[in-house]
Amino acid sequence: MSARRLTVVHREDCALCDEMIAELGALAATRTLPPLELLDVDSSRDLKKRYGLDVPVLLLDGAVVCRHRLDVAALERQLGAGGP
Repeated sequence: MSARRLTVVHREDCALCDEMIAELGALAATRTLPPLELLDVDSSRDLKKRYGLDVPVLLLDGAVVCRHRLDVAALERQLGAGGP
């Protein structure tokens, strides 16, 4: 089985994005989380077309977990559903 991956699609100078990233950091201090990758929505035409202004978006293995605010319960459910 391949390693799981969390991705935050974000934008520079986005307060909600910074908040989600900080909350994920705090959560990682209390629970083991998959590695976190940050993708700037403005770095690719595909990301910009897919998400536009609808950031931040938290993805787990490419599937949307939540948008705009960290939904810890949804993240826990998805981690539990696909975990060993």
